[in-house]
Amino acid sequence: MLTATRTGETIGARWSEVDMDAAVWTVPAARMKAGREHRVPLSDAALAVLRSIAPLRPEAGDDYVFPGRVADKPLSSMAMLMLLRRMKRGDLTVHGFRSAFRDWCEEATSTPHAVSEAALAHTIGDKVEAAYRRGDLFAKRAKLMADWADFCAKAPASVVALPVAQASATG
Repeated sequence: MLTATRTGETIGARWSEVDMDAAVWTVPAARMKAGREHRVPLSDAALAVLRSIAPLRPEAGDDYVFPGRVADKPLSSMAMLMLLRRMKRGDLTVHGFRSAFRDWCEEATSTPHAVSEAALAHTIGDKVEAAYRRGDLFAKRAKLMADWADFCAKAPASVVALPVAQASATG
């Protein structure tokens, strides 16, 4: 949720891909939908998650950040969905967190479209635009992901039910 990455990218993450000092996770092209390497800026909150599970990492090897029950296999793609169900949140989907991130970018920030699309690792459909856009907007995406983490950490606003006034008999 804090990285706006796809489930497969997340559960396939390996410790060798993560540079906690530089606060970047580099997903190799072979694991990306578009077939291009994707650098993910890690917010302080995302780094805190990684630091909290780092002591569980075996000392040798290039292990999965989120290992599964079977040796040398990542967490199941169903694990996060099952977690939501156990939380009695069957109304949510894991992919919905990416969608929520995109909605937040558009509705609650002044983030340029190109930056939010780059954060989601979406490809550029227009061939001319793609030919001219060479950078990955990493610094802007790092700021965006920090803001997203701050937003995610906020408690939801309380909703107070207001008494409903009764309609008068005359209308």
